[in-house]
Amino acid sequence: MSAPLHGIKILDFTRLLPGPFGTMVLGDLGADVVRVEAPNFPDLLRMMPPMDGDVSAAHREMNRNKRSILLDLKNPEGARVVKRLVKNFDVVMEQFRPGVMERLGAGYEALAAENPRLIYCSITGYGQDGPYRDRAGHDINYLALSGVMSYLGRKDSGPLPLGIQVADQCAGGLNAVVAVLAALISRERTGQGQYLDISMTDGAVHLGCLELMNCLSAGRQATRESTVLNGGSYYDFYETADGGHMSVGSLEPQFFKALCQALGRDDLISFHMAMGERGNKLKDELGKEFKKRTRQEWEEIFAKTDACVEPVLSIQEAAEHPVTRARNMVVEVERGDGTLQRQTGSPYKFSRTACEYRFAGVSPGRHTALVLKEAGFTEAEIQDLKSKSVVK
Repeated sequence: MSAPLHGIKILDFTRLLPGPFGTMVLGDLGADVVRVEAPNFPDLLRMMPPMDGDVSAAHREMNRNKRSILLDLKNPEGARVVKRLVKNFDVVMEQFRPGVMERLGAGYEALAAENPRLIYCSITGYGQDGPYRDRAGHDINYLALSGVMSYLGRKDSGPLPLGIQVADQCAGGLNAVVAVLAALISRERTGQGQYLDISMTDGAVHLGCLELMNCLSAGRQATRESTVLNGGSYYDFYETADGGHMSVGSLEPQFFKALCQALGRDDLISFHMAMGERGNKLKDELGKEFKKRTRQEWEEIFAKTDACVEPVLSIQEAAEHPVTRARNMVVEVERGDGTLQRQTGSPYKFSRTACEYRFAGVSPGRHTALVLKEAGFTEAEIQDLKSKSVVK
């Protein structure tokens, strides 16, 4: 059977990471995503090393399953092209600062007048209103303003860059996916499209809901290494004899007991969920025990022990891990030249409508003429647009 979103068409104006990640998810789910790229625009994702031909490997992954057109929205005729295209699309996604698409003649009101069933999703750092609506930002800024970085990191070193773009991908891209899917369901009932305002800072606040709830309801302000889950308890990482690390998530009594027994330290069982001075003593003792063996030795021990203890793997090790392989989280995708590229697989598994990996991200403008023809543009019109540098 076809993938779940087969037949849904998305016009994608997003760039960098948040929007492209979200539209990649929608493309894997079967949507026909057409990426609109600007001629001569320095898209950092396209140039991020390592390069894979004329674009980067990251570009090929984030733009998987997406057709590409080159369209100059700054040209007065660009908006007219978009208005014709959008008649045949279900969703528009964009990631410019508030007001930019309106100034270009391709804002929600203008496009909804052409297609009242249109769902129009805008992803920004701080939302379409409020005092920061026009402010620039990146993932690290949204996490900082959300409050979550105030309790992430170590007491003696402060907040740490996470290495994964949580605000970009989760608070931005995935929240946009959730909103678009909900709006599509709503449209089935009402026949009407709508506008979606996705703020990455809003999403980061939402991700910190547990500690925000504690602060609002009980006045408790979490600090670094002060809670069970942020390093204030034995729920943490421990170095091994060879410089590796093991993760310990043995929160429940039965798992903690199994941990202590595997370490040969039954005397520590009574320290379950200890905090404060007793908690620090427990962490010290666990640290000493894990230092006695290599990571591989601990892996072998805990492979036979159900204690929520796992090794910290390198990226390459994770890619080759039996769980990753069994779950098809590394896939081979056609690059368009007869070769394949290994990419991250989709985490969404369906019993009847599997995700699709049709092709890797292509060179900008590969499908301009084809997409325009599908929208009803004649060959003469396409050549006229090219002569005026509206499209390439």
